Amino acid sequence: MTAGAVAVVVEAPGAHRLTGHEPRQPAAGEALVRVHAVGICGSDREVYQGNRPEGYVRYPLTPGHEWSGTVAAVGAGVPAALVGRKVVGEGFRNCQVCDRCHAGETTLCTAGYEETGFTQPGAMATTLTLPARLLHTLPDDADLTAAALLEPAACVAAAALKANARPGERVAVVGTGTLGMFAVQFLSAGSPAELLVVGTRPDRAELSRTFGADDFRTRDQELPADFDVVIETAGSASAARTAAALLRRGGRLVLTGIPAPGADGLDPTDLVVRQLEVHTVFGAAPDAWAHTVRVFAAGLLDPLPLVSHELPLDEFPRAIELVGSGDPKVGKVLLRP
Repeated sequence: MTAGAVAVVVEAPGAHRLTGHEPRQPAAGEALVRVHAVGICGSDREVYQGNRPEGYVRYPLTPGHEWSGTVAAVGAGVPAALVGRKVVGEGFRNCQVCDRCHAGETTLCTAGYEETGFTQPGAMATTLTLPARLLHTLPDDADLTAAALLEPAACVAAAALKANARPGERVAVVGTGTLGMFAVQFLSAGSPAELLVVGTRPDRAELSRTFGADDFRTRDQELPADFDVVIETAGSASAARTAAALLRRGGRLVLTGIPAPGADGLDPTDLVVRQLEVHTVFGAAPDAWAHTVRVFAAGLLDPLPLVSHELPLDEFPRAIELVGSGDPKVGKVLLRP
């Protein structure tokens, strides 16, 4: 075992331990990555609390699906030039041979759900071994702390690609968390005529404008309408209704949040009568990942202002607590192996 190598293991809901970590040498087609940082999101909290849907987690588990690192070794059939490169990686372990995978829709793989950090070992460890085909290389001067947020950014990139906002259109974002702030940056890069952000946290107004928003409103304020595109990132049924209400007839809505089961959400009659175009996003396919890395490398995506805490791996319980605290001062929480 490498000296000092450790990993977080969630044995079962509510039970975890910090354990020694033996790096798994890469087999054919794989790469071994030294993890620089790993982000925590609400789904990691679900894993720890035990309320992630059945079939979407497998215990015992090393979590961690948002990460960045440097390739330390590669297996047979993988270009040796990858060694030493800074990378991020897709989470979905698609089969590559079904019709959806061949269409590039790897998050819809018909072979079933497998994902790094949920059903396969994740990045809350000193190293991570995974299929090299899932890696996306970064510029040599890339900030790996910032890059640890590219997984949620890629999910928002998938939403931005589906929204297909054109220059000069009126666009809006509902939700002011990490996903919402990334949505503002992606939409701002497309030269909209107007970019509105709607949320529940007035403290996000300044950051929203820094990222390119023209206007910021809380949901209890009077809201304008007739937007061409709205991306919803808050993950509540009420946020989905707010997002739909912002749209013009025939407007385009992209939902990225996952409301609680049974919540009273969108009105089907309203969707039909106003002929709204509705898209949804769960994860990010390769095209969204590639788009994210390009935008990040071009300096059009700035994740660092979203990071509020960087903690060592042994403070995993505190990190989980911070993520669920509801404290507006808590932004993105990163663990550093």
